Amino acid sequence: MNQSILFPDIQDWDEENQSITFPAQQSGALIECVMSIEELSRLAGKEIEEGDQALVIFSELRFDIEELAEELIEEEEYDSSNRIQIKML
Repeated sequence: MNQSILFPDIQDWDEENQSITFPAQQSGALIECVMSIEELSRLAGKEIEEGDQALVIFSELRFDIEELAEELIEEEEYDSSNRIQIKML
C-alpha cells in the first residue's frame, strides 16, 4: 500500500447518483472518489437496494475498495470532473 495516499474514514451516500463518495488525499491534494451502487454490488457479489445497506457493505469492503482507488489514483484515471470512479479492474 502506498503511504502517500491517505483515506480518511469518511463516506457519504449520494441518493441522486446512487453512489458512495469518499475522499482520498495525495500529497496534500483532496481527491473525490465515487463508487456506484452497481460496482459495489458487483464487488460484494450481491444486490444492494438502498443507501444504508450500501454504506454497511462499503465499510465491510473498505480495504479492497481503497486498494482499487489507490491503483486508479496512481494511474491518474480521473474522470472529466476530476474524480476517481471506482470500478473493478
